[in-house]
Order: sequence, then C-alpha cells, then structure tokens
Amino acid sequence: MPRGGKRGHKGRGKQFSNPEEIDRQMKAQKELDENPGAEKVDSADSEEESSSDDDTERKRSGVEGLIEIENPNRVSQKSKKVTELDVSAPRELSRREREEIEKQKSKERYMKLHLEGKTDQARADLARLAIIKKQREDAAKKRDELRKDAEDSKAKR
Repeated sequence: MPRGGKRGHKGRGKQFSNPEEIDRQMKAQKELDENPGAEKVDSADSEEESSSDDDTERKRSGVEGLIEIENPNRVSQKSKKVTELDVSAPRELSRREREEIEKQKSKERYMKLHLEGKTDQARADLARLAIIKKQREDAAKKRDELRKDAEDSKAKR
C-alpha cells in the first residue's frame, strides 16, 4: 500500500452547472433577499401547482429534464387508484400462462386416449403385455408338466 494517504480521484467526472440554472438561482436569491415573506407565499402556491402537475407528468430528474424526448412509442407509467381498478373484469392471461394451460389440457386429453387404448403408444404397450402374458402362461404350463413328470417318475420307482 503506498504511503502518503489517500489519492485523488483522477477519473471522476466533472460537474458543470448550466448557465440558465445559475441565472435562475441568482434571481431566486435576489427575490428572497428583497422580499423574505413573499417567497413563502409563492412557494405554497407553487406546491399546489406542482402537485397537480405531478399527476399529469412525472417529475424529471438529472439529464432527463434537459433533454426533450419525442418518442411516440414511449408510454409513461401512470399509477392507478384502488377505486379505479375493476376487479370483476376478466384478467387477460399472458402468453406463458395460455401455453401452460394449453399444454396441461393436451396432456390430459392424451392420457384419456391412452387409458382407452386409442394411442399408438397404448397399442404397443398392450401388445407387449399380451406377449409377456403368453410367455408367462407357457412357462407356467412347462413347470406344471415338469412337476407332473417328476411326480410320475417318483411314483414309478
């Protein structure tokens, strides 16, 4: 760690005041010095005006106030009051929700057909089960025959 304490911030951006902003501040300071009581009354009126302006247009901060934006696609976010919300209206589903519901319905439809044995997979499963059942029956018959042969051979001796 280098000696000599903390170093300056060489890369930090410089802040420059807007000349119009400086003029406005100087005028406000002069008016405040000349009429200390008048400024308080004006500020109350300006607060009422600004509160009504806040509803129509949101407060701009930083560079946003300096740059005029004319984007026709830009939609400002407006907050809705609880009394304005229509709860009884049906809510439109998003694309993902619609696709998910559609997927569930198709899966249920497929399972219903599968249980009825109408799908290709169900037919293949049933055919495989029939083959296995037949093999097991044949094996059981062979075991019975072998057991009977074993009993017959024991009885002869």
